[in-house]
Amino acid sequence: MSDQVFDYVIVGAGSAGCVLAARLTEDGSRRVLLLERGGSDRSVFIQMPSALSIPMNMARYNWFYHTEPEPGLGGRRMHTPRGKVLGGSSSINGLVYIRGNPLDFEHWAAQGAEGWGYRDVLPYFKRAERREEGGDAYRGGSGPLATRYGTLANPLHAAWLEAARQAGYPLTADVNGAQQEGFGRMDMTVGGGRRCSAANAYLRPAMRRPNLTVVTHAHATRILFEGRRAVGVEYLRGGNLQRARAECEVILSGGPINTPQLLKLSGVGPAAELESHGIDVRHDLPGVGENLQDHLEFYFQVACKEPITLYSALGAWARIKIGARWLLFKDGLGATNHFETCGFIRSRAGVEYPDIQYHFLPMAVAYDGSTLAREHGFQAHVGPMRTKSRGWVRLASANPLDKPRIFFNYMGHPDDWTEMRACVRLTREIFAQPAFDRYRGREIQPGGEVRSDSEIDAFIRAKVESAYHPSCSCKMGAANDPHAVVDPQTRVYGLTALRVVDSSIMPSVTTGNLNAPTIMIAEKASDHILGRPALAPEDAPFHRAENWRESQR
Repeated sequence: MSDQVFDYVIVGAGSAGCVLAARLTEDGSRRVLLLERGGSDRSVFIQMPSALSIPMNMARYNWFYHTEPEPGLGGRRMHTPRGKVLGGSSSINGLVYIRGNPLDFEHWAAQGAEGWGYRDVLPYFKRAERREEGGDAYRGGSGPLATRYGTLANPLHAAWLEAARQAGYPLTADVNGAQQEGFGRMDMTVGGGRRCSAANAYLRPAMRRPNLTVVTHAHATRILFEGRRAVGVEYLRGGNLQRARAECEVILSGGPINTPQLLKLSGVGPAAELESHGIDVRHDLPGVGENLQDHLEFYFQVACKEPITLYSALGAWARIKIGARWLLFKDGLGATNHFETCGFIRSRAGVEYPDIQYHFLPMAVAYDGSTLAREHGFQAHVGPMRTKSRGWVRLASANPLDKPRIFFNYMGHPDDWTEMRACVRLTREIFAQPAFDRYRGREIQPGGEVRSDSEIDAFIRAKVESAYHPSCSCKMGAANDPHAVVDPQTRVYGLTALRVVDSSIMPSVTTGNLNAPTIMIAEKASDHILGRPALAPEDAPFHRAENWRESQR
């Protein structure tokens, strides 16, 4: 083994890896190596919030994974973007800051993730956050991760909130506070007009420390073991195979696709799968790569009768002015992700807490920029939060340079269809409210003719998209759970000196976007890794609709 020796080796400089690199090097006593397959995040397309769709479509920053053909979606192969750059997916995402519902974490604890209930994770959310409006019982005011609200300057945001109220839904002051259910402002990870990725929030300040080494363009190929102890990582860089030794621990933070792939390439995973690729089985761990979950969504689009949407900002001269203003002042339309209002509702009576999420956008366009707006319009991104379908990540071969096989089994459970139909009908009802009368033109998508269950199902099958929230492929759980991969301290079962810290260890996907809970996971895991006492639990009350058994709203 080479002379590269560290206390900790972290694989992946994404939302979790950047947090760990910062927290593990804080006191200067530990030598940490952070390996990242991608390169620098110093690009205006990454740093400018409104340019969010551009880096997602650049091979320089995106792994460009695609699924196996998905039977539930007519055999479509779905794009599964993952960040390949410092900051990982937090450098190419939509900059939305949603923690999830408190009951998500109560359910984590009930699934065997002891010590990860809402009262346990709340202090870590607060430790991470630097909210522009300041901290309170639910929000952090002095952490590394900057969050703020949009200006709500476009009048369509006010129309959206008022329409929701007219439809009988509550308005909430803070979807990340005491009450997620309802409609309100949506936080974004923006500070000083710039994207506040995990790299900007955590890694950039930590890179000034002499005890942190960051190596980019490093493709991890396998974990090195001595017996059942992880002792280092092998990686390719510039065509050369290199090794780094970890005196304390190896920590995998590659995310829900790369982490199970690396475990399997290293002989950790379902024995039959490993043997089929000629990989020696180090540890038969059936849950590696299983339990894969995601959120699906579609864009409910309506034409706008007044020329007030962001369509006006798509011309060449308008874009130049927006970009110049952002470069000079870090404000204006370039300093927002435009997802400034949102909503969380229940799909039907008997659902305990919200299982549908909305992002409202004052423009009708594909989120990833794949299609351009063709007219003035507005849209709600809408989709179910707790699919019962489960998928997997499996090896295509034993070659670490081959992309893994990904299968979500989208729409594989009958309840998924029930929830998607509710998304269409409930959204149509909101847009039909008087608040939109002056703005509402024709229904662009799904289209007013799409009414019956079969018509809605056909629309969903053809048009639904991933919300880009893959997770849960190395689930955290109790020792007696045969499908658990890590324990509640994030240690891989059956091995020593090896942890997984990223969104793959979620037992079940949270109600909302995943950047915030992934950062929380890493904040909490850093205390476990360092042997520190966990932050004191906080018993802040949270909302649960009293009438949930009898009523949808």
